[in-house]
Amino acid sequence: MREVRAPGRARVAVLGAGLIGLDLAERVRRSEVLDCVLVAGRHEQTLGLRRAAEMGCPTAAGGIASVLEAGPFDIVCDASNAQAHPGHWALLRPTGALLLDLTPSCLGTMVVPTINGAEAVAGGNISLITCGGQAAIPILHALAQHSVCGYVEVVCSGASATAGRATRLNIDHYIHTTQAAVRAFTGVPEVKVMLTLSPANPPPPFRVSMTLVPARRGAGMAAAAAGAVVQAAAHSVRAFAPGFAVRFCRVVDDQIRVAVEVSAPGGRIPAYAGNLEIINAAAVLLAERYATRRESASPHAADPDAADPDAAGPVGAGLGAAGSVSAGLSGGGKDAAWTAS
Repeated sequence: MREVRAPGRARVAVLGAGLIGLDLAERVRRSEVLDCVLVAGRHEQTLGLRRAAEMGCPTAAGGIASVLEAGPFDIVCDASNAQAHPGHWALLRPTGALLLDLTPSCLGTMVVPTINGAEAVAGGNISLITCGGQAAIPILHALAQHSVCGYVEVVCSGASATAGRATRLNIDHYIHTTQAAVRAFTGVPEVKVMLTLSPANPPPPFRVSMTLVPARRGAGMAAAAAGAVVQAAAHSVRAFAPGFAVRFCRVVDDQIRVAVEVSAPGGRIPAYAGNLEIINAAAVLLAERYATRRESASPHAADPDAADPDAAGPVGAGLGAAGSVSAGLSGGGKDAAWTAS
């Protein structure tokens, strides 16, 4: 049975009832412009579907088939897995829904809200890259505008408890997609991404460490200048992810070394699950911008000229030399690396 749209709200379906999907559904329910109409999983007895139902969300066990049956939707958030996403897009594309891809498939347009968030307003298939990409790229993109880098290294580390089944199945996709996104947003050809999942107790926070090596001697930045650029980029991210914090920024032998941590504000996910926080916060921000623009453009809107005043600000900034970012990737390469300590 199809539900009637809540007045002024965009109809949203969440595809996937794992750790990311559940937190995403809760965020959508709290939104003033989004209406969580469906959470779809694979099996009726899935723990995630039971918890979604306890939250008050309509649920279904048929996966993408359930989404198509209950549609149409304005927005679909795909929190399933990278292997399934291309099939989901093929089925959802004719419906005209905005598809926010939270898997590391990297099939559509790669978007980082503080850099090219305005591209999501146009709809289509939007890739949120990965949690590590969302944490690292705002910093790396900003630094790349002020220095000539020849090599970038990114090390993502987080608690094993925050990595569900789909994340573990998609490790190679995660690394390969994050590397491709860093290259695209920075213009740096040589990029290495590593991932560490730790079973330590208490669980460690989500942390991303970055090293930028200049292309030639003297092409780097002074410590004070690098610090100012990093803090400005972090400030923009905190506008939608308040738990984003710079732990250090140093320049050693011309190499810029930065570490950031992301913490969740609490609620359904613990504070150490910053990896879920950063990608879900980005997804909801883009969904709300899309919904607001869509409502403003509707002939039934009270004021069709009342656009989001912030849309042309930091979120709508261009990519500089990187250009528009879109790629299709199918798996990890020989340079994929990850560890579980």
